[in-house]
Amino acid sequence: MSSPLSKRVRALEPVARAGAPLADRLRPQALSEFVGQKHLTNPGSVLMNLLGSGNLGSIILWGPPGCGKTTLSRLLAREADCTFKELSATSSGINDVRAVFEEAKRILALTGKKTVLFLDEIHRFSKAQQDIFLPYVEQGQIQLIGATTENPSFKLTSALLSRCRVLTLDRLTEEDIQDIITRAIRRVNCMPSTSKPHTVEPSRSQDAGGSSQASNNSQESTCPSFSQITERVISSIVSLSCGDARTALSLLELVLCSKDIPEDDVIASMRHSVSTSYDRTGDSRYDMISALHKSIRGSHGSAAVYWLARMLCAGEDPVYIARRLVVCASEDVGLADNQALPLAIATLHACQQIGMPECRINLAHLVAYLAEAPKSTRAYEAYKRAEEAAKSDTGLPVPMAMRNAPTNLMKELGYSEGYKYNPSYAHPVHNEYLPSPVKRNTILKEAGDMSDKLWDEVALRHWEMQCNGGSLWCGRPVK
Repeated sequence: MSSPLSKRVRALEPVARAGAPLADRLRPQALSEFVGQKHLTNPGSVLMNLLGSGNLGSIILWGPPGCGKTTLSRLLAREADCTFKELSATSSGINDVRAVFEEAKRILALTGKKTVLFLDEIHRFSKAQQDIFLPYVEQGQIQLIGATTENPSFKLTSALLSRCRVLTLDRLTEEDIQDIITRAIRRVNCMPSTSKPHTVEPSRSQDAGGSSQASNNSQESTCPSFSQITERVISSIVSLSCGDARTALSLLELVLCSKDIPEDDVIASMRHSVSTSYDRTGDSRYDMISALHKSIRGSHGSAAVYWLARMLCAGEDPVYIARRLVVCASEDVGLADNQALPLAIATLHACQQIGMPECRINLAHLVAYLAEAPKSTRAYEAYKRAEEAAKSDTGLPVPMAMRNAPTNLMKELGYSEGYKYNPSYAHPVHNEYLPSPVKRNTILKEAGDMSDKLWDEVALRHWEMQCNGGSLWCGRPVK
């Protein structure tokens, strides 16, 4: 029997929902209304096949913010006719999860109906906390849908991952965002006037069946009820949202409340209200530093400077970038240009001493230099081969000739015997520098040695077409 408190809570739900952000009020109510992620929602996809089989199982939804993880989870539970429970790892603990598990077992025993537990931000649970799911998921007493913006390989335990299917959601395309905005405007028009973010009285021309035009807008409104929504405004929403549907709908809500405000001011307000999606502790940071490093390795200066600017504009620590570039100077440029490492060290010191915004110039100098410098991985590859040889047998003795002999006893034992002091000779001499099992290994290869390099005709031809104006590469062997 329902308590008076629960009845009051249910009575207040419509009021609370009316006060919710537009993005929450306009969530799709059926899978057919869901926009984006066609690789998951199209007929014949793995997810739809699981849903059709009646055994959704436990899944992890991995994707950027605003791509539809929460909405998709709710729709899946509805389509599967399951009891839906929703928690967030940011505000819930183990006791909350246990309570859901106990209720799920009772519902399953009494009605045979399964329960879907949607846990948002599942990566916020510690590795020990994640272990609570294992027996319930494995026995099928609960169907877990975890949502995360972080790479599950790093944030979730291998035991939990082995019991769940990981499904990747992509950032929404501009066409997806455009579709979402169009549908949202259509639904807002159908809302009761008290629920609209801003009620606009229709003009006389609208009553007569004509279309009104905002006097302050440079373009004709695309929505008669909201004259401030122009093509330019919608285009700005699409651009500023960066594939995040929640951001797009929040911007739309801002526009809907901006009656009688000039178009330029509306767009400026939107730009100021959008915060960067760059996370200095998340995947985007490592994706961008990887793009910067690989652009330098590929000698693409424009791309390298672009990724540098993206990171700095997003608030990245310039010292972090400089440290990575010090590594790049030895790993990728290496012996081909021995001035790269001193310049990288100098840039690191400049970033530490000067700071932003001036040190951005030092970083741009270094990035452009590294991108245009010749590349050689001889030293880097040599160390990897040496490390492999060193780990294969850690007990190989140092050859006697290579050992120092500071005492008479050591000399009597044969230390340093047979060693030829190179500067004493007018010609090259040979010493046994390596233990016998290793001396046949070529660790540091000669400059220009291409014996372990790949030749990919398709990749070369692609480079010739994209970067060399269709002309043949000058390094092709002469036939």
